[in-house]
Amino acid sequence: MKKEKKDSLVFYTLMVLIFGTLVLLIIQKGGNLRNVDQSVPYALALETPGEGFHFFIDMLLEHIRTPFGLLLLQIIVILIIGRIVGWLFNRMRQPSVIGEILAGIILGPSILGYFMPDVSLFLFPQESLANINMLSQFGLILFMYTVGMELDLRQVRKKLQASILISHTSLVVPFFLGVLMAYFIYDTYADSETSFLSFALFIGIAMSITAFPVLARIIQEKKLTRTHLGTISLASAANGDISAWCILAVVMAVTQMGSMLGAVYNILCSAAYMLIMFLVVRPLLRMMGNLYHNREVVDKPLIMLIFLLLLLSSYLTEVLGLHALFGAFIAGIVMPENLRFRKIMTEKVEDVSLALFLPLFFASTGLRTEIGLLDTAGMWQLCGVFIVVAIIGKFGSTVISARVVKENWKDSLLLGGLMNTRGLMELVVLTIGYDMHILPPPIFVMLVLMTLVTTFMTTPLLSFISLCFRAKEKFKHRRETQAFKVLLSFGRAGNGQIMLDVAHQMFSQGKRRLDLTALHLTVGSDVNPSQTDNFERISFASILHEARELNMHIRTRYEVSASVEEHVVNVVNDEQYDFLLVGAGLAMSNQSNDVDAMQIRHSFSGLFRRFSTPVFLKDKTKWFIEQSRCSVGIFVNRDFIRATHIIIIINSADDLVLLDYAKALAISTGGTISLLNRSSFISSESENIHRALTEFAGSMEDVVILPEKDVMSESFSGHNFMLISYSSWNILAVECEDALEDMPSTLIIHHK
Repeated sequence: MKKEKKDSLVFYTLMVLIFGTLVLLIIQKGGNLRNVDQSVPYALALETPGEGFHFFIDMLLEHIRTPFGLLLLQIIVILIIGRIVGWLFNRMRQPSVIGEILAGIILGPSILGYFMPDVSLFLFPQESLANINMLSQFGLILFMYTVGMELDLRQVRKKLQASILISHTSLVVPFFLGVLMAYFIYDTYADSETSFLSFALFIGIAMSITAFPVLARIIQEKKLTRTHLGTISLASAANGDISAWCILAVVMAVTQMGSMLGAVYNILCSAAYMLIMFLVVRPLLRMMGNLYHNREVVDKPLIMLIFLLLLLSSYLTEVLGLHALFGAFIAGIVMPENLRFRKIMTEKVEDVSLALFLPLFFASTGLRTEIGLLDTAGMWQLCGVFIVVAIIGKFGSTVISARVVKENWKDSLLLGGLMNTRGLMELVVLTIGYDMHILPPPIFVMLVLMTLVTTFMTTPLLSFISLCFRAKEKFKHRRETQAFKVLLSFGRAGNGQIMLDVAHQMFSQGKRRLDLTALHLTVGSDVNPSQTDNFERISFASILHEARELNMHIRTRYEVSASVEEHVVNVVNDEQYDFLLVGAGLAMSNQSNDVDAMQIRHSFSGLFRRFSTPVFLKDKTKWFIEQSRCSVGIFVNRDFIRATHIIIIINSADDLVLLDYAKALAISTGGTISLLNRSSFISSESENIHRALTEFAGSMEDVVILPEKDVMSESFSGHNFMLISYSSWNILAVECEDALEDMPSTLIIHHK
C-alpha cells in the first residue's frame, strides 16, 4: 500500500512539472505571434509592489460594488445580525422572530442609517434594495406555502363549532376598530390618490391578523400542544387566518379596481380559481399523497411537479391582483393531508425559507421602517392609540367570545393573549399595503411598532396570567403529591431506556408509590410543530418498550426548549418533584460511540484534556444540582445492566444518607453491598461513622465493610454499580482521578 502511494505521488509530480513547463513555453511563444499594445493589461505594466497593491485594492473595491458582490455582502450581514439578535431574544424567552424583525430595523435608517450613515449608504444603497426585496418576496412565497401546509384542516373541522365564534369575533371586532380609526386619520395621513375604501380596508385587516406560525411555536414552548387550550387556539388562529387572507384577497381586488363593482370580475375569477384548487387539484394531490409518502418514492420529478404547482398558483393570484402570497398559501392548504408527505415537503422548503429568505424580508421591512418619521408628539400618541386599540380589539374580543362558548376564565384570558400575537403575518400584510402605496410611511412605521409590541407582550402576558391562577391550582393534585415523584430527563433515546432501568431498580421498592415522568427536550426555538410528533415517537420508542417489559407505568413528556438546563430546573421546581435523574454526558461514558465522540473532540485541541476540570461534570449538570430544590442523581453509564454488586464510598457523616438509597436498591435487585470508609483520612467523626456502618452491615445480609481505606482501581473489582455523594465525588475526582477511570456504572447523588 505504501509503495502504491509513493508511485502515485511520483507520477503526479512528474505530470505537473512536465505539462506545466510545456504550457509556459506555449504561452511564451504565443506572445510573439502578434504585436499587442502592452499598456492595455494594466497589471503587466506595473513595476513596483506598491503599485500592485493599490491595483489589488482598487479591483477589490470594484468587485465589492458589483450588484452581485454587494448582494452577497448584504445577505451575509443580514444573516449574522439577525441570528445574533434572534439568539438574544431567545435568551429572553421571546420568539426569535421578534429579534429578527428588530434586526431588520437595526440595519435600516432608524439606527444604522442614523448613527452610521456612511456605512448604511455603502451597505444598502437605494439602487440595491430592489434585489433584496425581490429575493425576500420569493422567500415569502416559500414561507406562506409552509404556513398553508402547517394548517391541519382536520383539526380545524373538529373544533369548527367552538372555534368559529372565537376566530370570527376576534377578526370582525378589530377589523371594525381599524376601519373606525381609518375614518379619523384618513384626511391627515392618507395619500391624496388613495381612496378611503382602500385605506380603511387595509387598516382594518392589519389590525385583525393573527400570526399562526408564531402562535404555534409559543404553544409548543408553553407545553400546550395537546391540551384543550392548545387545540382550540390553533384551530381559532387557523380559522381566523384563512378568513383573514380571503378578506385580504377581496380587499386587494377592490383596491386594484378602485370600487366594489369594478372588482366583481376579479372576485368571480378568484372564486373560480379557489374552486379549481379545492375541487380538482386537492383530490388529485390526495391520491398522490397516498402513493408517495416516504423519501424512497419521493423523487425529483415529483418535487418539481409540486414546486411547479406552487409557482403556478402564485402566478395566477398575482395576475388576478390578489398577490402571489395568497396563491402560495392556498397551494400549501391543498397539499395532501398525509402528514408524512407534508413533513417531507416541509423539510425541503422550510429550512431554506426560515434560515435564508425570511431574514432578508425582515431586513427589507426594516429598511423601510424609519422611526424618525414619527417626529411629533401627535404621531407618537397616534402610535400609542394604534397599539391600545389593537390589544383591546383582539384580546378583548377573544376573551369575551371564549366566555360565550363556555371556556373558563383562565383559558379565555390565555386564549386572548395567544390570539393577540401578530408577528410575521402582520408584516406580510403591511408590506403588501406599503408596496401598493396604500399605507403611507408614517402609518407603516406605527403599525410595525404595534406588531413588535403585541408580539413581544405575548409570552410575558401568558406567564402573568398563569401566575395569577397558579395559587388557585396549588392544591388541585393533592393526592398525587403523596407519591414519590421522579423526573427522568434524557437526551438520546437509548440512554432513556437505560436510565429507566436505573430508576426502576432504585425506587420501585420504596414505601411511597412511584410517580415517574420521562422528559425529552428538543433544543431550538425554530422546530416545526408539524415535525414534533415524529421526534417524540422516535425519542420515546425504546423507553416505552422497556416500561412495558418492566410492567411499569411512566408518563412521557416531549417539549421544545431554547435552554435545556433552565427548562429542566423550572419543571422540577414548579411541579415539586422529589428526585431528578439525569445523565452525566459523554466525558465519563465507556460506550463505544461516546468514546469515539470524545476522541474526535480531543483531536481538535489538546486544550480539552489539558484544561478540563477533574470533576468531569459539565456546567449544565452542576446547574441541575445547584438550582434544583429536590435531590438530584447524575448517572454515569459504564455498560450498566443490573446493580447486583454495589459499592458505596463514605467520606463524611453526610454520606450516610446513601445507605437508605443502597438498601432500597439492594432489596430491588437482591444485590450485595460493599462499604468503603475513607472518613479516617479526612474526618474526626470516623468513630461515629464506623459505628453507623457496622450497625447497617448487621441489619442486612450480604453487606461487607471493605478493609481498604482509600479508593484504588482494585476497589472496583467485582462491583458493577457505585453510589457516591456529589460532595465526595468532587473530592475523589481530585484525589483519586486515575482510579476513577476503572469505576463501574455510578450514580452521583446530591441529597436535599
